[in-house]
Amino acid sequence: MNTAPIAFLKGHGTQNDFVIVPDPDNALDLPADAVARLCDRRAGIGGDGLLHVVRSAAHPDAKAMAGDAEWFMDYRNSDGSIAEMCGNGVRVFAGYLVRAGLVEQGDLAIATRGGVKKAHIAKNGDVTVSMGRARLPEAQATVTVDGRSWPARNVNMGNPHAVAFVDDLDHAGDLRSVPPFSPAAVYPDGVNIEFVVDRGPRHVAMRVHERGSGETLSCGTGACAVAVAAARRDGADPAVTGSPVTYTVDLPGGTLVITEHPDGEIEMTGPATIVAEGVIDPSLLAR
Repeated sequence: MNTAPIAFLKGHGTQNDFVIVPDPDNALDLPADAVARLCDRRAGIGGDGLLHVVRSAAHPDAKAMAGDAEWFMDYRNSDGSIAEMCGNGVRVFAGYLVRAGLVEQGDLAIATRGGVKKAHIAKNGDVTVSMGRARLPEAQATVTVDGRSWPARNVNMGNPHAVAFVDDLDHAGDLRSVPPFSPAAVYPDGVNIEFVVDRGPRHVAMRVHERGSGETLSCGTGACAVAVAAARRDGADPAVTGSPVTYTVDLPGGTLVITEHPDGEIEMTGPATIVAEGVIDPSLLAR
């Protein structure tokens, strides 16, 4: 077992918080149970997920993207499971790379299991991430909480989302456990579930149960999915109108601005904050 202290940082994007583990050469063994211990809010460091910072060329899941993006965001949920993408995580990942002197402010590309994501880091620290295009599968589900049921729009942002428009965010319940949905076959690998209310023109608020993490204070891909679902509901599909559409999305941890362009490309803008750094006792990673 490695007995040397392992460096870490702690960061958040609109209070969606992450343990950041720099490991450029992919030398660390990070099994699911070790990740879960690191993300434990009482016995570990605490976080909604873990950002494993690896050079793309050093990771088998990212080697094919190494020509387009030097750095790979090996993202893990707080239960240790692997996830395709995390929008807030990409912003925090980019913020870390600048802080560490690995990239400069401006444009950069980041490899994820959801593909290569382009980011722009502004001088004020806000990060805009090109989140790719949404897919809108035809199969739909119904979400039920405390006897109330809503149709949920199926939106895939590189990870699956079910977006339900409700009258009151309290109708989502406590969101500690997965809200029941049916048919289960629509989301065979689980799903992130968003509950959404209107706040004004092109302005919504949401709560989310993130797959593998429970309720979080923010979800970047979820905010994108919500903006896409709201635009379709409102008859503002940019591919049809020919004009970009922007939604302000309020989350419990802050506000994100989501813009969908006529070509389908979605941009998310929001803050990225690094709050602490230190070292991990290697025994915490031991099985």
